[in-house]
Amino acid sequence: MSDRFRKVPSARLSRLAAFGQLAGGVAGGMLAEGARRLSRGERPHLSDLLLTPGNARRVTDQLSRLRGAAMKLGQMISLDAGDMLPPELTAILSRLRESAHFMPPSQLERVLAVHWGRDWRTRFAHFETRPVAAASIGQVHRARLHDGRIVAVKVQYPGVAASIDADVDNVATLLRISGLLPAGIDVAPLLVAAKAQLKEEADYLREAEQMRLYADLLGGDDAFVIPRPDESLTGPDVLVMDFIDGKSIDALATASQDERNRAIAALLRLTLRELFEFRFMQTDPNFANYRWKPATGEIVLLDFGAARPVPAATSAAYREMVEAGISADRTALRMALTRLGFVSPALFAAHGPAFDAMIDTVMAHMNRPGVFDFADRAFVARLRELGMPVAADRANWHVPPADTLFVQRKVSGMALLAVRMEARLPLMELVQTSLGRGG
Repeated sequence: MSDRFRKVPSARLSRLAAFGQLAGGVAGGMLAEGARRLSRGERPHLSDLLLTPGNARRVTDQLSRLRGAAMKLGQMISLDAGDMLPPELTAILSRLRESAHFMPPSQLERVLAVHWGRDWRTRFAHFETRPVAAASIGQVHRARLHDGRIVAVKVQYPGVAASIDADVDNVATLLRISGLLPAGIDVAPLLVAAKAQLKEEADYLREAEQMRLYADLLGGDDAFVIPRPDESLTGPDVLVMDFIDGKSIDALATASQDERNRAIAALLRLTLRELFEFRFMQTDPNFANYRWKPATGEIVLLDFGAARPVPAATSAAYREMVEAGISADRTALRMALTRLGFVSPALFAAHGPAFDAMIDTVMAHMNRPGVFDFADRAFVARLRELGMPVAADRANWHVPPADTLFVQRKVSGMALLAVRMEARLPLMELVQTSLGRGG
């Protein structure tokens, strides 16, 4: 499909122009939707005009063309929103978690010639020009070395690393202009952290190192497979590693209930080990980072650019939060939520009864005896109803610390995957076992 090939805009001015085009398209969509609603006698809110399927489609299309930090931030929003966005918008934004456009072959040729020299193809017995996968920062090709080994070659899009600061600032500006971010909220620390992590993700030498470290931590856990990097061929913007065949994790949805339960239990157990035992976490839960091997039940773990240490204080606060939830201790749970920065004291003071009702709803759902059914989302509507006045209190909005957000991004992503796979697990037993394991 030739329409999958689209040149990555690498020059600063061309990327800035793309953001300008995006802002203009969103504004035009808002005006058109506003006119339609006014003609029907409605008085729409700004958020109603902004969060339309048409505008969501404009955003996803443009971010997928830009790739890089812009697309990565869009992926984060689509994952973190979880159950809180309307289903039609969630479906559109989820496109950002799927394959991006490919670099045209001529652009790929130039990138690899810079990395290995004009005769770069002589390093391989065979190199597949069409990518097997494409994401926000790079695309992956399959190749065969002269010794017969099959490898995956991840090639970074040109200009991505250099555009990170500007892309993050431009996305933040779009959020400000749209009115989605209140004027008084301080997102500067989060922007600094986002830029730092995205720069780490764009360093493929660092990713190779994190891949080796994670494999050492995982030890002999036979539920997972991690590719090994090839140090002789890897550089800052090209990563060569074992090619491990497997199906998309989405293929697990058609497997038996036992197979789904086993895979999701392994992933949840791994997330808890990352948080409480390793204190080192791969914080990007994009579903494309997981492959499934039906014949063995193994899960292939990919993409370690977002792997990072978990501070001891963050791990301890999560432990307090989980233990408070298990023991149904509302006061302790409030304290843990404050320590982690999810909720500010001002929000608790202004909306204490609503928060208590939300806490009670979650604890009642999570602590039911027996098997936990992730497909049972009846409590979400109640949480949304209770949370509406809290979300509307924009004067008391605040941004949690970056370390909390990075961890929660992974936790939320794994929960979302468990929901999609309709897993049924003895969740409390699994969590309690993990809490007693490390620390």
